[in-house]
This record gives sequence, C-alpha cells and structure tokens, in this order.
Amino acid sequence: MRSVRMLTSAALMGAALLGGAGPALADSPSPSPSASKSGAAPTEAGTAFRTAVAVGQGQQATASGSTGDYLYWTFPADAGQRPTVTAKVTLPDAATRHGSATWRIDVYDGLRRRQPCMYGTQSRAAAQDAAAVELSCTLRPTVAWADTWSNDPLPGSYYIRLTAVSLPETDRGLPFKAEVVPTVLDTGGAHAVDGKLATPLGAKSAVEPDGGWASGWWTDRWVWTAAGGLLAALAGVGGYSLTRGRGRPSHVPRGM
Repeated sequence: MRSVRMLTSAALMGAALLGGAGPALADSPSPSPSASKSGAAPTEAGTAFRTAVAVGQGQQATASGSTGDYLYWTFPADAGQRPTVTAKVTLPDAATRHGSATWRIDVYDGLRRRQPCMYGTQSRAAAQDAAAVELSCTLRPTVAWADTWSNDPLPGSYYIRLTAVSLPETDRGLPFKAEVVPTVLDTGGAHAVDGKLATPLGAKSAVEPDGGWASGWWTDRWVWTAAGGLLAALAGVGGYSLTRGRGRPSHVPRGM
C-alpha cells in the first residue's frame, strides 16, 4: 500500500507540474502587456530609419503625411515574442484622386534587414473610390541568438515603414492619415534556442518591453526539465519499493 501511495503521489505531482507548464509551449492567444501605455501615443512618424518615432507594444501611433512619403516607426520585440504590425490608411478624398494606389508596410529588424511576413496582407491596392485600406504583417518568432549568416529575427528594435508603392503621378502629395499598432505574442519555449546576444539590437531605443530586455535568459523549457527530473526520481523510488520485496519472512529461521 505504501508503494501504491508513493506512485499515486508522484503521478499527481507530475500532472500538476506539466499541467501548469504545458500551455506555455503553445503560442499564447493574448498579446503581451504593453511596454509603454503610460506614455502618450505618438502622433507623428519619422521619414527615415534614423528618425523613426518610437512606439510601445500594443500602443497605437498616428501620423499625417503626403502620399508618396515614407513613414517610419520603431518598436521593441524581445526573445520569444512574435511581432504583428497592423496599419490603417485613411485615404485622400476620392474626388481628388485619379486612380487606384497600392499601399505597403515593411518591417525591418535592428540590422535593417527586411523581415518576411509569415502571414497577413502586407500590400493592398485601394480603388479610386476607397475610403481606407488596412494592412498587416506577422513576423516569425524572435529568437535569442542566431548564426551571423542567417536572417532569423533577433531581439531588439524593429522598424515599420509605410508608403504607397504605386499610384498616379498626379496623386503624389495628397494628404493621408495613418494608424499603426505593433503587438507581440509570447511563444514560450517552443522557439527557444541556446545562446543569447550580448545586447539586443538597438537596445538604446526610446522604448523597451515590460520588465526590460530578457534576451533569452528564461524559457519554460526549464520547467519541463525540472518536472521531468522530478518524475524520473519519483519513478525510481517507486520502482525500487515495488521490486525490493519485504525481506525474510518472520517464520523462516535465521541462517536459512
């Protein structure tokens, strides 16, 4: 009975540990907390990488521009986070336009390498009578470290660029308004790697994730490793208890 109780306790402890850690391996359905919601939302944008306006995770940035201009913002993404950028462009009055236009958002990492979108509508054509156009781009999960030759997204500052890539020449300079929101999802240990950067790319940005830069020092794989070790130890104790027997029966004389 003692052995059965030990095995039952081990199973219950293992289930509790794995039940608490399991969901972290899947992509969280909720965005991580905003990095700087306490600050005022940006109401302008930069015109180049070096003048990009900083915006926090989950914060909405707005700006006005002239059709044909490039608008730039920058936001932070830490190791284990999957960034998504959404943008809405309120177009000039249809009566002032002379044809359709194609709008596009691009996202670059701290090394100014354009990162491909996993999914989303990165580029969209707006008809002449359209009032607005909406765009989105979801990147691959950010990893704490990568080989120098790879294009894997690394922790640090990311840049958003919004512009019209195709439009009638006569429509250049028409005013428009833009809304941009960068959000992140925490992917947990599913995308954890060994190693980390000494410093996140562009870590001196005006904004950073809540709690500062983690840069891969923690992953829920630690929980799984600890849980597996504890279950293995308990299984060993239980197996020994089941196989060692009860010793010499009381009715057998000593020396037999």
